[in-house]
Amino acid sequence: RAELSGTLHGLMRVRGFTVDDAHLFVRPDQVQVEVDDCLDFAIKVFDTYGFEKVKFELSVRGDAENKLYLGADSDWESAEKSLANALNARNISYERIEGEAAFYGPKIDIKVEDAIGRIWQLGTVQLDFNLPERFELEYTGDDGQKHRPFMIHRALFGSIERFFGVLVEHFAGAFPFW
Repeated sequence: RAELSGTLHGLMRVRGFTVDDAHLFVRPDQVQVEVDDCLDFAIKVFDTYGFEKVKFELSVRGDAENKLYLGADSDWESAEKSLANALNARNISYERIEGEAAFYGPKIDIKVEDAIGRIWQLGTVQLDFNLPERFELEYTGDDGQKHRPFMIHRALFGSIERFFGVLVEHFAGAFPFW
């Protein structure tokens, strides 16, 4: 297994890669439901492929100077709360990582441990209230007024090539019968 793993590890370097990145534009009142759905989808993916050791991290902007981060404090607090609520509602233990948020919002990073103990970051669910602002995106609400949507970045596999490379190494090529 170690010999096979060493051989395959070199294949993890690719010239290009494909990311399964989706961008969901939602009303503020839809954020929690969509984050919940994204997290459930990610959990189902990793469970389906047999990754038993899955680690969750909630990356937030933290107490560091906020010069690198865009947006209002109230948006950050709301976004962090939505992500934490999704994890807590599923009784998922997670590590809160201060200062590791994306510049546009907090995120949940999903990492798996392969069969030989290496940690790989694969999935992510990120809240973004800044790009809709920068692109001046709007929708007309039930009140007839213009409102700004939120954006959720969702990547379940991360890089498809890396995901399948990790999967091959995890099972050392002896795949279960899915």
